Amino acid sequence: MADKPERVYSTNRKAFHDYHVLESIEAGLSLVGTEVKSIREGKVNLREAYARVKDGEMWLHNSYIATYDQANRFNHETNRPRKLLLHKGEISRLNVLAQEAGKTLIPLKMYDRKGEIKVLIAVARGKKQYDKRESIAEREATREIARALKEAVRQ
Repeated sequence: MADKPERVYSTNRKAFHDYHVLESIEAGLSLVGTEVKSIREGKVNLREAYARVKDGEMWLHNSYIATYDQANRFNHETNRPRKLLLHKGEISRLNVLAQEAGKTLIPLKMYDRKGEIKVLIAVARGKKQYDKRESIAEREATREIARALKEAVRQ
């Protein structure tokens, strides 16, 4: 992943709060024209989305892509399952990892790379409530340290 994404359309910020991200992989997305136009306008939500393997293919479920205003009757369904474009070996490896107890496949972000819409899919394990409190405490501690260092530099 040497290249930097050109433009990020949506991030799943809730994923880092609710899950421990173990591994991630970039996947293409099979879309219709009105979906691409709507995504480029930033009208996409990945908050409740997840990925699942069915019949040897990986599908993105529950991702919301708003209807495109100028499309009238040729519009798309907003919450339809969308096919993720991965190699068979990658799909089988991710499926094996996701089959382990407590692990799931979630999208982290949707972005544009060289004119194509991509999704970053992660194998993640759900956090317990105490894990969430612990990560909040760590984040607050790092903020306090950064503030203290900034204040020390100013003086």
